[in-house]
Amino acid sequence: MLFDYSQVTPSSVAADTETTIAQAETIVSKLIAADGPRTFANTMGPLEKISSVMSDLYGQGPFLAHVSADPDILDAARVSQEQHAQWMSDLVYRDDLYKAVAEFAKTPEAKSLTGEPARLLEHNMRTFRLAGHELSPEARQELRDTNKRLVELGVAFSNNLTDYQDYLVVTRPDLDGLPDSYIDQLKPGEEKDTYCVSMDYPDVVPFMESATIRAKRQDLSKKFNSRAVARNRPILEETVQLRRRVAEIFELPSWAHWRMQEKMAKNPEAVDKIYESLRPPLTVAAQIEVAKMSAMLWADEDDTVLQKWDSAYYENLIRQREFGVFSDQIAEYFSLARCVEGMLTITGHVFGLDYECIDETNAWHDDVMLYRVADRASGDHLAYFYMDLFPREGKFGHAAAFDLVHAKHENGVNVRPVSAVLANFTKPTSDRPSLLKHAEVLTLFHEFGHILHMSLAQTQFTDFSGANTEWDFVEAPSQIMEHWCWKPEVLTTFAYHYETHEAIPTELIDQLTAARDLNVAIKTLGQIAYGTLDMAIHGTAAMSLDDALVSATDVTVFSFQEGTFFPASFGHLYGYDAGYYGYLWSEVFGDDMFSEFEKAGVINPEIGMRYRKTILEPNGSKDAVDLLDDFLGRPPSNTAFLKKLGITT
Repeated sequence: MLFDYSQVTPSSVAADTETTIAQAETIVSKLIAADGPRTFANTMGPLEKISSVMSDLYGQGPFLAHVSADPDILDAARVSQEQHAQWMSDLVYRDDLYKAVAEFAKTPEAKSLTGEPARLLEHNMRTFRLAGHELSPEARQELRDTNKRLVELGVAFSNNLTDYQDYLVVTRPDLDGLPDSYIDQLKPGEEKDTYCVSMDYPDVVPFMESATIRAKRQDLSKKFNSRAVARNRPILEETVQLRRRVAEIFELPSWAHWRMQEKMAKNPEAVDKIYESLRPPLTVAAQIEVAKMSAMLWADEDDTVLQKWDSAYYENLIRQREFGVFSDQIAEYFSLARCVEGMLTITGHVFGLDYECIDETNAWHDDVMLYRVADRASGDHLAYFYMDLFPREGKFGHAAAFDLVHAKHENGVNVRPVSAVLANFTKPTSDRPSLLKHAEVLTLFHEFGHILHMSLAQTQFTDFSGANTEWDFVEAPSQIMEHWCWKPEVLTTFAYHYETHEAIPTELIDQLTAARDLNVAIKTLGQIAYGTLDMAIHGTAAMSLDDALVSATDVTVFSFQEGTFFPASFGHLYGYDAGYYGYLWSEVFGDDMFSEFEKAGVINPEIGMRYRKTILEPNGSKDAVDLLDDFLGRPPSNTAFLKKLGITT
């Protein structure tokens, strides 16, 4: 049965949180006090139950901190968010719990375990080790105190970013180059004949691509890259120092070395090796891309120094002039409703699924849609997922997918998962539907890759479903989804003009795909720059935040914009800390996996079912490299990825 979000109140969030944590405490107490010898049933079984009830609590309380439009519920959800995170953090530091699990690990039953049960024990023992149970009591206590503070800082950082509001106030001439449909949806400024360009992506991206007044693009860039600096910079500085202290306690070179023990890459040196191999050829290619746009800048501004705030604008001009691709024209073929319908049709065919839109959502907001997922062959219910796709005040500002209920076996019943995808697409108006730029179509498909990963898991334990795979593989099932957004045989099934209802012309698709790799070197270096910043502050170099920012900027082909500090709004530094490289790392695997579809036909259901059975359904129950071997029938390769970048080896 689905949770009824429409009945949530601040007091119900608080009560559910208190009740669930009390339930979890009772489970822990019974585990510790179990009579007789240690067994899987009286030790690992209760641990799995704790994961289950606490993951369910997340979906009913802390998750609302990202979506609720009610300020009082939002406040209660934030309290729940911190209580949930702190309790889960404290759990792994309990000596009595560790001793119980370690005692079981020595038994003949434990040594005979195979499959998921063996993996569950192995992962829990690793978690206890990372919590310092092999260290002195004093070190463990310091780790516990440090981690408690890190949880507090992470919650505060996220909330500050969500709460942050700012606008670039402009006049009508400042909006030259932007269409009336964009201008009409802007909020009016306090002064007559002024408009407010918010920090939301539906406002920022079109402005940076199309506003002809260079100084205004610079102003918006400065504001956007200075979000929440006053509150979040000191939080980030303290966070980095505490993370370094954790590494010192474990006598490791860096936080990255400690954090990456649970990831595919295993250590930061593996990441450095990839970056070092990619940077030289990409830098050469990016300099050529910059030179082309610099010539255009010279013609317009009598200036040859291309800046970051110029890149999207001139890239858009090249896309228009050389490829005939106009973002607003393309968007007229991508109404959100048709894109969702097309995405569900394609994935239904390829992966053997049926979707049913549920009218009575009982969701947290009227904008939210709810879908039921079923297996096409058997009709068996597989999952539910919500789609919350429009911006509003106080809502999570990016695009992401969230686990609300994990797949698991519980009391002999298969509990099916529930997830939610959040995005911030332009809202429909009275005379115009929500129209997506092609980049937003990519975002929609990307995030739906996470939803499929969460929805199709067929795992025994909560710990291996949802997003619970290696953190540098978790983006691969999303990266692969983006490939379908470029294929004519896919686009022609749902890309219809919102007024004429005519299918997108094949020549327009050809122009769109021809422009696909425009400035690919600049963009890839941008990804490497984010990863470089992450590793600079979390790696062996242990740079200051300012030096790390300089190091990251040096990777790009642009100068640093004075007066900005984008790490204050770089939410990936919490959760993806020492892990942002995972986007590029996962892209290699996503490209490699999609090459199997290209060989047999990009909508081939046989390959789709193989992918579903070997990648999505096992989820985190096996190492990612083994999943890849199962699907590919060979070791993974970076050939497809390098080919896309124009790099030959």
